[in-house]
Formats: sequence, C-alpha cells, structure tokens
Amino acid sequence: MEVGVIVKKVMFVGLATAAAASAALFGAGTATAAPDVVGMKYSDALQEIKDSGGRAVVASRVGDKLDQGDCIVTNVWNSSFLRIDEQDNNEMSVALNCAGEYATATSPGASVANPLGRAAKAEDEEAAARKRAQQQAAQAELQALEEVSTPDQ
Repeated sequence: MEVGVIVKKVMFVGLATAAAASAALFGAGTATAAPDVVGMKYSDALQEIKDSGGRAVVASRVGDKLDQGDCIVTNVWNSSFLRIDEQDNNEMSVALNCAGEYATATSPGASVANPLGRAAKAEDEEAAARKRAQQQAAQAELQALEEVSTPDQ
C-alpha cells in the first residue's frame, strides 16, 4: 500500500472516531423540523408546532396593537442548543408581528406591498363586501315587508 493511502485512511478513521466521541459527549438527539407557520396567527401556529412535537418560544415581538394569540408569525426556526443539563431539540423560536395584519393610514402593520399584508387587506375587503351585501339584503327584505298591504276589512 502506498504511504499516502495509509495516511488518508488513518485520518478518516480519526475523524470518524472524533465525531462519534463528540456525539456521545454532547448528545446526538434528533431535532424536530420547524413547521411552515409563517403568516399564521400565533394561536394557530402554536397548535401546529405542538402537533409536530415542538415547543414554541417567542423570540421577538414587534408592536402592541394585537393580543399575542392574534399576532402574525413572521419567522420560525429551530432554536436547539445545549442547555446546562440537557439538549433541547424541540424548542422552536418564533418572531411575531403584533402591530396589525396590514398598515393603514391610522394603524401600523405589514406593508400592503408585502404578500402577507396584501393578502390580509384583500381578506378584510372581502369580509367587508360580504357584510355590506348581507346588510343590503336585510334592508331589501325589510322594504319588501313594509310594502305588503293588508286588504281592508
């Protein structure tokens, strides 16, 4: 055997042994992958994270207009790190936007140039249009009932 080949084999075995020793010393637990919850309300995202076997921790929060459960998740990532006594592979950090779903002239929030802000504004506009249609239908029904006449007796 050539000397170069022997040196490469010894280095490979040494690296593999070092990796195994490191895993034994620090733990080689399996991490839970962060689910895709960006754009969801925190209350819904929290449930989805729990369902996937994770534990959510709020890492950052912007704004104070919304209750925490109504805040919008803007980012999520695995925050696994070695604690003093054990490794926590299931902790997931979330970043929240509690300023509002989208910005208006009087309230802060995501820009409507952002896909999340644009979607939130479109959803609100659709809900407002449905409400107006229901009010118009109710008003038309009232008018029809008022126009009904009773024959004289």
